Amino acid sequence: MKRVFNICGARPNFMKIAPLVHAMQRTSELRSTIVHTGQHYSPTLSDVFFEELKIPRPEISLEVGSLPRVEQIALIEERFAPVVEQQAPNLILVVGDVNSTVACARVARRFGVPVAHVEAGLRSFDLGMPEEHNRIETDRLSDILYVTEESGMANLRNERVPGKAMLVGNVMIDTLVANLDRARSSDVRARLGLEGEKYAVATFHRPSNVDSKESAAKVVDALRLVARFFPVVLPIHPRTKESFDRFGFLDVLAATPGLRLVEPMGYFDFIGLVEQCKVVVTDSGGIQEETTYLGIPCLTMRENSERPSTISVGTNLLIGSDLERLGSELENISAGKFKKGSVPPLWDGGTAERIVADIEAFLS
Repeated sequence: MKRVFNICGARPNFMKIAPLVHAMQRTSELRSTIVHTGQHYSPTLSDVFFEELKIPRPEISLEVGSLPRVEQIALIEERFAPVVEQQAPNLILVVGDVNSTVACARVARRFGVPVAHVEAGLRSFDLGMPEEHNRIETDRLSDILYVTEESGMANLRNERVPGKAMLVGNVMIDTLVANLDRARSSDVRARLGLEGEKYAVATFHRPSNVDSKESAAKVVDALRLVARFFPVVLPIHPRTKESFDRFGFLDVLAATPGLRLVEPMGYFDFIGLVEQCKVVVTDSGGIQEETTYLGIPCLTMRENSERPSTISVGTNLLIGSDLERLGSELENISAGKFKKGSVPPLWDGGTAERIVADIEAFLS
């Protein structure tokens, strides 16, 4: 039996590895070991996802905690290297674009362990984003590149990335498909007093939006604008909460009629909330994909997206920091005039099975 390390470190990783872990559990050829770097570590942002998504607790925890990017990557490498040296996995699977992704890929390469990168090839073409550096380097280090959309295949060809690239679909959508009925049965809307209401959901966490007072002020203005159209639920990420508190914006938001700040949610509650909302306003990558699958309008407050199929095919629009455009699109949504999207190819719930079958063939 071949041993595969499944790496997770930040909240979105848990939803991405869950279908892969389940698919590996159904085969006699692979043994899955979950390695949790602890990049995001709080019970709400980590532990609840293992419980809800029915994946085993990590066998290996590196417990690096929250640190600046360079220090965090260095500490992950330092703590992961002896694990790889002692346990000699047959393959290391990394997902997404977080610091844990590139750090563990570096260690794998150092010890000659093959690397598989899930969500390979995505590009924002914005080198001001730490995630873009992580994506580019991880793809260069990977032996197998599992791609979610056609743009990723084109990017890897254009960059002449040497690994084997394969368009497989989207593991985030696997998790969504598998858990949608359970999410729909969540009582989150009743708990928030939103049953039968038209409401918006907002999420913000990217450094470019929350780490400076100027950019955070634009987010606050955007939230106040959305609240003029719909009641807004903002599950507030710890990073965002700390920034807003430091800049004195928490009181401003708390005093905004129709705007409700809540603690980060579990997966079922969050999807149950999004699935019935009128619009999501966000800077998240994964939520652009989830809203496209669900057919929910998504207004992304970024200047770029590494997931262009959500714009060209799906229900996503890039708004940047243009409040006039934001207001115009909110008016369209209120009037039922927002664009209709469709679901990109292979976003069908079967991505993890395709990946695991390919890994079995690769390791045989």
